[in-house]
Amino acid sequence: MGRVVRMRGRRMAVGACVAAAVALAACSEPAGGMGAAGAAGAGIARAGAAGARSAAPGAAAEARRGSPLPSSTPAAGSSSTSPEGPGVPLLPEVGPTRPWTISPIRGELRRALVPRNWRPGCPVPLDDLRWLTVAYRGFDGRRRVGPIVVHEAVAEDVRWVFRRLFRAGFPIKRVALPRRFRDLPRSETWDDTRNVTSGFNCRPVTDGTSWSQHAYGLAIDINPLQNPYVRPDGSVLRRAARPYRDRSLDRPGMIHEGDAVVEAFDAIGWEWGGRWRTLKDYMHFSATGR
Repeated sequence: MGRVVRMRGRRMAVGACVAAAVALAACSEPAGGMGAAGAAGAGIARAGAAGARSAAPGAAAEARRGSPLPSSTPAAGSSSTSPEGPGVPLLPEVGPTRPWTISPIRGELRRALVPRNWRPGCPVPLDDLRWLTVAYRGFDGRRRVGPIVVHEAVAEDVRWVFRRLFRAGFPIKRVALPRRFRDLPRSETWDDTRNVTSGFNCRPVTDGTSWSQHAYGLAIDINPLQNPYVRPDGSVLRRAARPYRDRSLDRPGMIHEGDAVVEAFDAIGWEWGGRWRTLKDYMHFSATGR
């Protein structure tokens, strides 16, 4: 309960900005992104950062919880590659390898992010983003480290969430930077089997043109194949996600109401796309509920 109380001030600050944007733009977003005009969305990100800096719990609050932190170094004998196959490394390909660090986007981190995920014209300044390095459990149970880029206003809370998921042993296929967004035809994406958990990406909403919450660093997608985006007609974005439309399944990496993933994001005031009414975005969590 203490975590929820501490987060209430931030949730109110972000919520007030969202309400103002909706009042100005009279828009909603049923497809997992922003839905309001780009300028109003940029205001949400800036106001959220200003209202949240003083509310972040920080390392002191984490220490008060009394839980030991996961090891910051790979287990003895571990290698930089994974038995899950190529492309699922134990350590990130760029950036810090020590988990739970929060870094400004400079030097090699900037070169990794620009122009792959950020470019001039994106709705959030590069200086407002942070490179969060997290530890997670792969589908084989092995410890890995990967980057999540988010808005500075939510970096502390996202770190807390991923610590919770790591301690709970929730399996994540891979944490990495997303691929650069390109508006490709379905014929080129239908058989794509990439399964990357990620945060910031300067892109529009799915099935729309307004900015996604990912473009502000205020949203995270977890195990996209196991937790698909499902349209009202039951269609999904990729072939490999089709079996996971059946949410009565209980397979590794799936997210369900009341599990460790949903409870952790609930605790920081984020909302889950699995609760949307017209469509479902089971992979998606966001600070604004969009």
